[in-house]
Amino acid sequence: MFTALSEQLTGVLNRLRGRGVLSESDVTDALREIRRHLLEADVSFEVTRGFVERVRERAVGALQVKAVSPGQQVVKLVHDEIATLLGGSKAGLEYASVGPTVVFLVGLQGSGKTTTAAKLARRLKLEQKAPALVAADIYRPAATEQLQQLGEQIGVPVFGSVGAQHAAPVPNLVRNALREAESGRARTVIVDTAGRLQIDAEMMDELRALKAAVPPQEVLLVADGMTGQDAVKIARGFHEGVGLTGVILTKLDGDARGGAALSIHGVTGVPIKYVGVGEKTDALEAFDPVRMAGRILGQGDVVAFVEKAAANVDAEAAQRLEQKVRSRKGMDLQDFLVALKQMQSMGPLKQVLGLLPGINAKALQGVSLDDKRLQHVEAIVLSMTPEERADPTVLSGSRKLRIAKGSGRTVQEVNRLLEQFQQMKKMSKFMKRM
Repeated sequence: MFTALSEQLTGVLNRLRGRGVLSESDVTDALREIRRHLLEADVSFEVTRGFVERVRERAVGALQVKAVSPGQQVVKLVHDEIATLLGGSKAGLEYASVGPTVVFLVGLQGSGKTTTAAKLARRLKLEQKAPALVAADIYRPAATEQLQQLGEQIGVPVFGSVGAQHAAPVPNLVRNALREAESGRARTVIVDTAGRLQIDAEMMDELRALKAAVPPQEVLLVADGMTGQDAVKIARGFHEGVGLTGVILTKLDGDARGGAALSIHGVTGVPIKYVGVGEKTDALEAFDPVRMAGRILGQGDVVAFVEKAAANVDAEAAQRLEQKVRSRKGMDLQDFLVALKQMQSMGPLKQVLGLLPGINAKALQGVSLDDKRLQHVEAIVLSMTPEERADPTVLSGSRKLRIAKGSGRTVQEVNRLLEQFQQMKKMSKFMKRM
C-alpha cells in the first residue's frame, strides 16, 4: 500500500533522524523533497502546498525545543500532518436510533461498488449488525445476479428481484426492498445503486430522487484508489450532487500512489471510512488516519496486525504450538506446517509483514515474498511420512529424493527447507532462554 511514496518519505525522514542538529535550511530542503514526492504521488497541488506550509510553521518552533532531538520532532510533525490530511481521526458508520440503518453505496461503473457492498455486509455481519443487501442497479447486465451470488457466499439476504426491477422506478424498488428487509429483522441495509461511466445529470437526478424517497444515514462513495486525482474529482462531483458522508477507497492493495487517499478529505471534507485491500470478501479494512500515517512512514501498524491475527488465527492451534515450542523437545516439521498455515490464513505475506514496525517498503523490496513459495514448502512437508516430520534427522539422500519427486520440487529445495527449519529451532530455543 503506497509502496513508492512510503519508500520516498521514509528515506527523507531517516536522513533527518540521523542528524543531531537541524537548521531551518535543513528543514526547508527536506520539505522541498517531500513536496516533490507528494506531487509525484498525485496528491493535489492545493493539499500539498497547505501540508508543507503547516509543517514548516510548526517545525521552526520545534527546532527551539532541546528535550527531544530535532529530527524526531520533525518526523512527528510530518506524521501528525499526514494523519490530518487523511482525516485526523477514525470515522465509523453512523447508525439510526430507530429502524434499520440505510447505507447508500454510490460511484461510477468499474469502481468495485457491488463487490464492496458484499465486503461491507460481511464486516457488519461479524459486528452483529444484521445486514441486508438491496440490488438497485437496474441498468448493468447481471448486476443483481452478481450481488445475489455474493450474498449467498457471505450468508446475507439480498432483496430486489430481477423481475421487479424493470417494472417499477428505482425509488419504489428500494422502498419495497427496505420493507422486506425490515420484516426480515435487518438492522442495516446496504443499497447497491447504479453507476455510470461518468458523472451525468441523469444519474444525479436518480440518486437525489432515491435519497428523497428513502433517506439514508450514510451515503458512501466507492472510489477506485488507483485513479489518483480522477478519484478526487469524482468525489467532489458526487459530494456536490448528492452530499456524501464518507468514502470507501478500493484497490489499495495494488500500485496505488496515494494521491486519492491523501487528497479526498482535504478537497471534500468527508472522511475515508473503509479501504479495500484485496478481491476477497474479507478484504475490507476500517480506515484509521493515524495508523495509516504510520504505515506510510514505515512505522507499521501493530493494531492491524493483532486484528488480523485475532480474526484469522486458530487460538487453540496457536496455544498448542506455543506449548510445543516451550517444551524440551521443541517443535517438529508437523508443527512448522501448522505455523505456516496460520501465517497463510492472515493474508498475503507482503501485506502482513508491512504491518510490522521497521519493515518499510524498501526493506520488503530486498526479500523474496512470493506466496507460492509457502505452498512449495507445504508440498515438501506433506510429502514426508509422519516419522520424518517428527524427526528430520532420519532423512537420508534417498528419502530426500523421494520427497522431492513427491512434492514436485528439487532436492536442493528440500535441503534448504531443512536448514531453515534448524535455524528456526535454534532461534526459538534462544528466545525461550531469553
